[in-house]
Amino acid sequence: MPPSTRPLRLLAVSASALALAACATVGPTFKTPAGPGGAAAAGYAMAGDAAPTGVRLSPEARAAGPWWQAFGSPELDKVIRQALADSPSIAEARATLEKAQAQGRATRGDQFVRADANASAERERINLAAFGFKGFPGVPPISNPTINLYQVGGTVSYDLDLFGGRRRATERDNAKADSAARHADAAYLSLSGNMAMQAMKIASLRGQIAAAKEIVADDRRVVDIVQRAEAAGGQAHSALSGGVAQLAEDEAQLPPLQRELDAARHQMALLAGRSPAEWTAPDFDLARITAPASVPVSLPSQLIRNRPDILAAEADLHAATAAVGVAVAHQYPDIRLSAVLTQEGLNPGDIFKADAAAWTLLGGLTAPVFHGGTLKAERRAAEADARISLARYEQTVLKAFVQVSDVLSNLGSDQQAIEALKMADQAAEDAAADAQNALRLGGGPMMDVVQAQRTLSRARRALVEAQGRRMSDLVELYAATAADWRTAS
Repeated sequence: MPPSTRPLRLLAVSASALALAACATVGPTFKTPAGPGGAAAAGYAMAGDAAPTGVRLSPEARAAGPWWQAFGSPELDKVIRQALADSPSIAEARATLEKAQAQGRATRGDQFVRADANASAERERINLAAFGFKGFPGVPPISNPTINLYQVGGTVSYDLDLFGGRRRATERDNAKADSAARHADAAYLSLSGNMAMQAMKIASLRGQIAAAKEIVADDRRVVDIVQRAEAAGGQAHSALSGGVAQLAEDEAQLPPLQRELDAARHQMALLAGRSPAEWTAPDFDLARITAPASVPVSLPSQLIRNRPDILAAEADLHAATAAVGVAVAHQYPDIRLSAVLTQEGLNPGDIFKADAAAWTLLGGLTAPVFHGGTLKAERRAAEADARISLARYEQTVLKAFVQVSDVLSNLGSDQQAIEALKMADQAAEDAAADAQNALRLGGGPMMDVVQAQRTLSRARRALVEAQGRRMSDLVELYAATAADWRTAS
């Protein structure tokens, strides 16, 4: 074996032996939290909550395929897929994930041997007088020589990580990367849910506008009846004034609805990653959207394993726990081994000769002695941060349970409202028809027609609003229970 390679072999053997001996990893070991007490419950409802229909609790409720396909709308499927591909929020989440993963790999690299190569070329004029060489009487003076020095070499170093500080740092950054991955999942789920919510809002507003236009058309027919009756001498002019006033009142409902519709369409363009001028939202229609007959909902114990925000909070807790180990390791000694091999020569052709080799072996021990209480304070801060992360995790779980409870209760009341409003709409339609017939035949006052039209207008809009609200609540239920979207790409 060439003499120049012996230092490197000695360093490698020493490092391997010491690394095997250094197995300690200080600090707490992370364990997946059980979650708040509600995680063991068999459901979400509080006593007295309205019970929804078409919802079934299941130990594993995830169905294959994108959740929004349950609504049977090709337009909805298309816009959500487009948003998942083009949205800047998704691009940001992906880039954030890539950054966290790269940082995790960079931290892991610190656990391994480091090797660096170096080369240099120097030209130096040596001052002989500085070394005591001075001229003597009768002796010609010695001129300061100018030399060239060429060096080629390498450095190898290894931190033994006796108490696992670097391993804990790697664990911490890997957990941060896992958190970023869960946040990316949350971005996907949030975007798909928001797109579907806007679609339901557009469909509901278009339905309300259609209902309002039907009422306006009825108003115009009533005004026409009154005009003919007045011309024939069967109605006073005041009756016509009442009909025109009702027509104007119902027409005034259209602009605010149109304004809301335009805003919803623009918001969908934003979610899709496009400007309103270059992209147009589909004309979603409640009649072409089918409410799923049955929606599977995860049990609380499974929800905490599915929801991205809960899993992100768990990963943050893992990172904070590992950071405690990093802080603890800083309070203990550490050993770093290094070796330097250099080939030197006054001429480039001499640097690779056997007698041009120089090497250094170094084993350095560092141990904290006095840091003004900094290391202890950093450990206490890391422990407090871990407690903060645990509290945030538990709060995230509780908020998730409340969100699911809210939407399930809303769905129960939605169904009750829809059934009642259907009856009210039918009754208002019959009453309006009777009032118009009575007016046309001369057997009823105009005021009865106006009042019946107002009642019908309110009933129709309320029914469409309730139907749209139920669709939106179904969307929120899918999002709240972390329904699957992964096969959409």
